Amino acid sequence: MRKKIVAGNWKMNKTLQEGVALATELKEMLEAEKPNCEVVICTPFIHLATVAELTKDSVIAVGAENCADKASGAYTGEVSAAMVKSTGAEYVILGHSERREYYRETPEILKAKVDLALENGLKIIFCIGESLDEREKGVQETVCRTELEGSVFHLTPEQWKQIVIAYEPIWAIGTGKTASAEQAEEIHAFIRKCVAEVYGAEVAEETSILYGGSCKASNAPELFAKPDIDGGLIGGASLKAPDFKGIIDAWKK
Repeated sequence: MRKKIVAGNWKMNKTLQEGVALATELKEMLEAEKPNCEVVICTPFIHLATVAELTKDSVIAVGAENCADKASGAYTGEVSAAMVKSTGAEYVILGHSERREYYRETPEILKAKVDLALENGLKIIFCIGESLDEREKGVQETVCRTELEGSVFHLTPEQWKQIVIAYEPIWAIGTGKTASAEQAEEIHAFIRKCVAEVYGAEVAEETSILYGGSCKASNAPELFAKPDIDGGLIGGASLKAPDFKGIIDAWKK
């Protein structure tokens, strides 16, 4: 049985105090009503140690939104995978479309980040997905396969066990547009096929593939009902505990 996961990506939101309040509220909600899936909250770096300590004995796992492509050294402002791990975080998001677009993260940079994250015992939520222009040209499958080949398909089958894939159609992030459940399932099934070609059917069957792109409580049940969609990577809707819990609860429907 592959893992069902709902992961929140707070992005550059919430002061430390606001983040602690949100994590506390979510923790209390999930203590009162246990989730049917793994719950991860990926926070800005400044929150990590505090939120990881706060959620230590709860059902919530904590992750970072990024890490550096260097192990250590004179890289002012960067945060290494070892530093992330030292906070108590278990996960790191890599390859998010915002990092690729705004910070020019190339497949080579992401490959270095993936390797360092794994060396430091972090699990990776690795994001792939096409732009609106690429979708309209019908090259979404090529884009997804190329992004996998560029940064993660060099891993051993053992390392691959620490990888969660998040499919995020860039045209559906923060736009209010959502891929239909059928569109999302089609690409998720294609991604699983790509993994099977590299690692075999059994490994592909065990790989969790999340949908990220304006997923909310209203459309999560339909998305999560699809056979190849194993959960969601949630942006805006993870910033309010009731909204996020509404998506988590989709696994109970």
